[in-house]
Amino acid sequence: GPAAGPGGQLCKMALRLGSAFGALDDERKRHDRHMKRGTESEEMALMDQPSHFVLPGLQQPNDFLAGAFTGKGDQANDPALKFLHGTTTLGFIFQGGIILAVDSRASMGSYIGSQTVKKCIEITPYLLGTMAGGAADCQYWERHLGRICRLYELRNRERISVAAASKVLHNIMYSYKGYGLSMGTMVAGWDKGVGPNLYYCDSDGTRVKGDKFSVGSGSPYAYGVLDAGFRQDLTVEEACDLGRRAIYHATFRDAASGGFVSVYHVHEDGWTKVSMDDVEHLHWKYLEEKKNEKK
Repeated sequence: GPAAGPGGQLCKMALRLGSAFGALDDERKRHDRHMKRGTESEEMALMDQPSHFVLPGLQQPNDFLAGAFTGKGDQANDPALKFLHGTTTLGFIFQGGIILAVDSRASMGSYIGSQTVKKCIEITPYLLGTMAGGAADCQYWERHLGRICRLYELRNRERISVAAASKVLHNIMYSYKGYGLSMGTMVAGWDKGVGPNLYYCDSDGTRVKGDKFSVGSGSPYAYGVLDAGFRQDLTVEEACDLGRRAIYHATFRDAASGGFVSVYHVHEDGWTKVSMDDVEHLHWKYLEEKKNEKK
């Protein structure tokens, strides 16, 4: 009733004051957090050296991560986090440039997470990267490599070489060696005045220049088709068909590979995505061709 009016008004005023003081306290905390952050120059230094991320406050990060990947039972053979991954990617140099072909299945053991993963990362208009291993690791670091390559181009007014780009990626992966990264990538591109270049890098610290690579659980099957049909004087159409067939046959035999076969052609003017075919359609297409050959 009316007798309760003044008390109710006092309660409302107290609540409003409490909310106001609470908002001020939140603002003060946000200000303190902002002041604790590094200066702009320090933040720019971290951007220039992305491998120097702030790690958890542990005395031995290697031991901590080793424990995360090892179970309580048999510590050598019972990892707590089992990276059961599989893929098939390939790349080769021929007289017309470089062909990259990849599948699109993401799996973890018998579980198929996706059939439409983009395993060819478009780093720059002149550079391509493939991904095998951990999808998150490959996607993050290769996209980060694209940012570094773009900054290099803006600063130096010329595009980065394939060798330099692969070395940047290799240095990042090597700095995290033993920390649980899972990556097996190819970096392909066309260097001005030099021609096509193809490098393989992985999270174990390997970096190799070559003319022909296949990476992933289905790579032995892809190598068989690739070695049987490869010639240096292949036309672009023949080379694309060879890469497509090699990936298809790998998906047919390797349960961890499948989905779609994407084929890219790297040439002097950059790269071109040639095709993206469902492996089921390719299966019936090649089966029909085989029947016609027997006739």
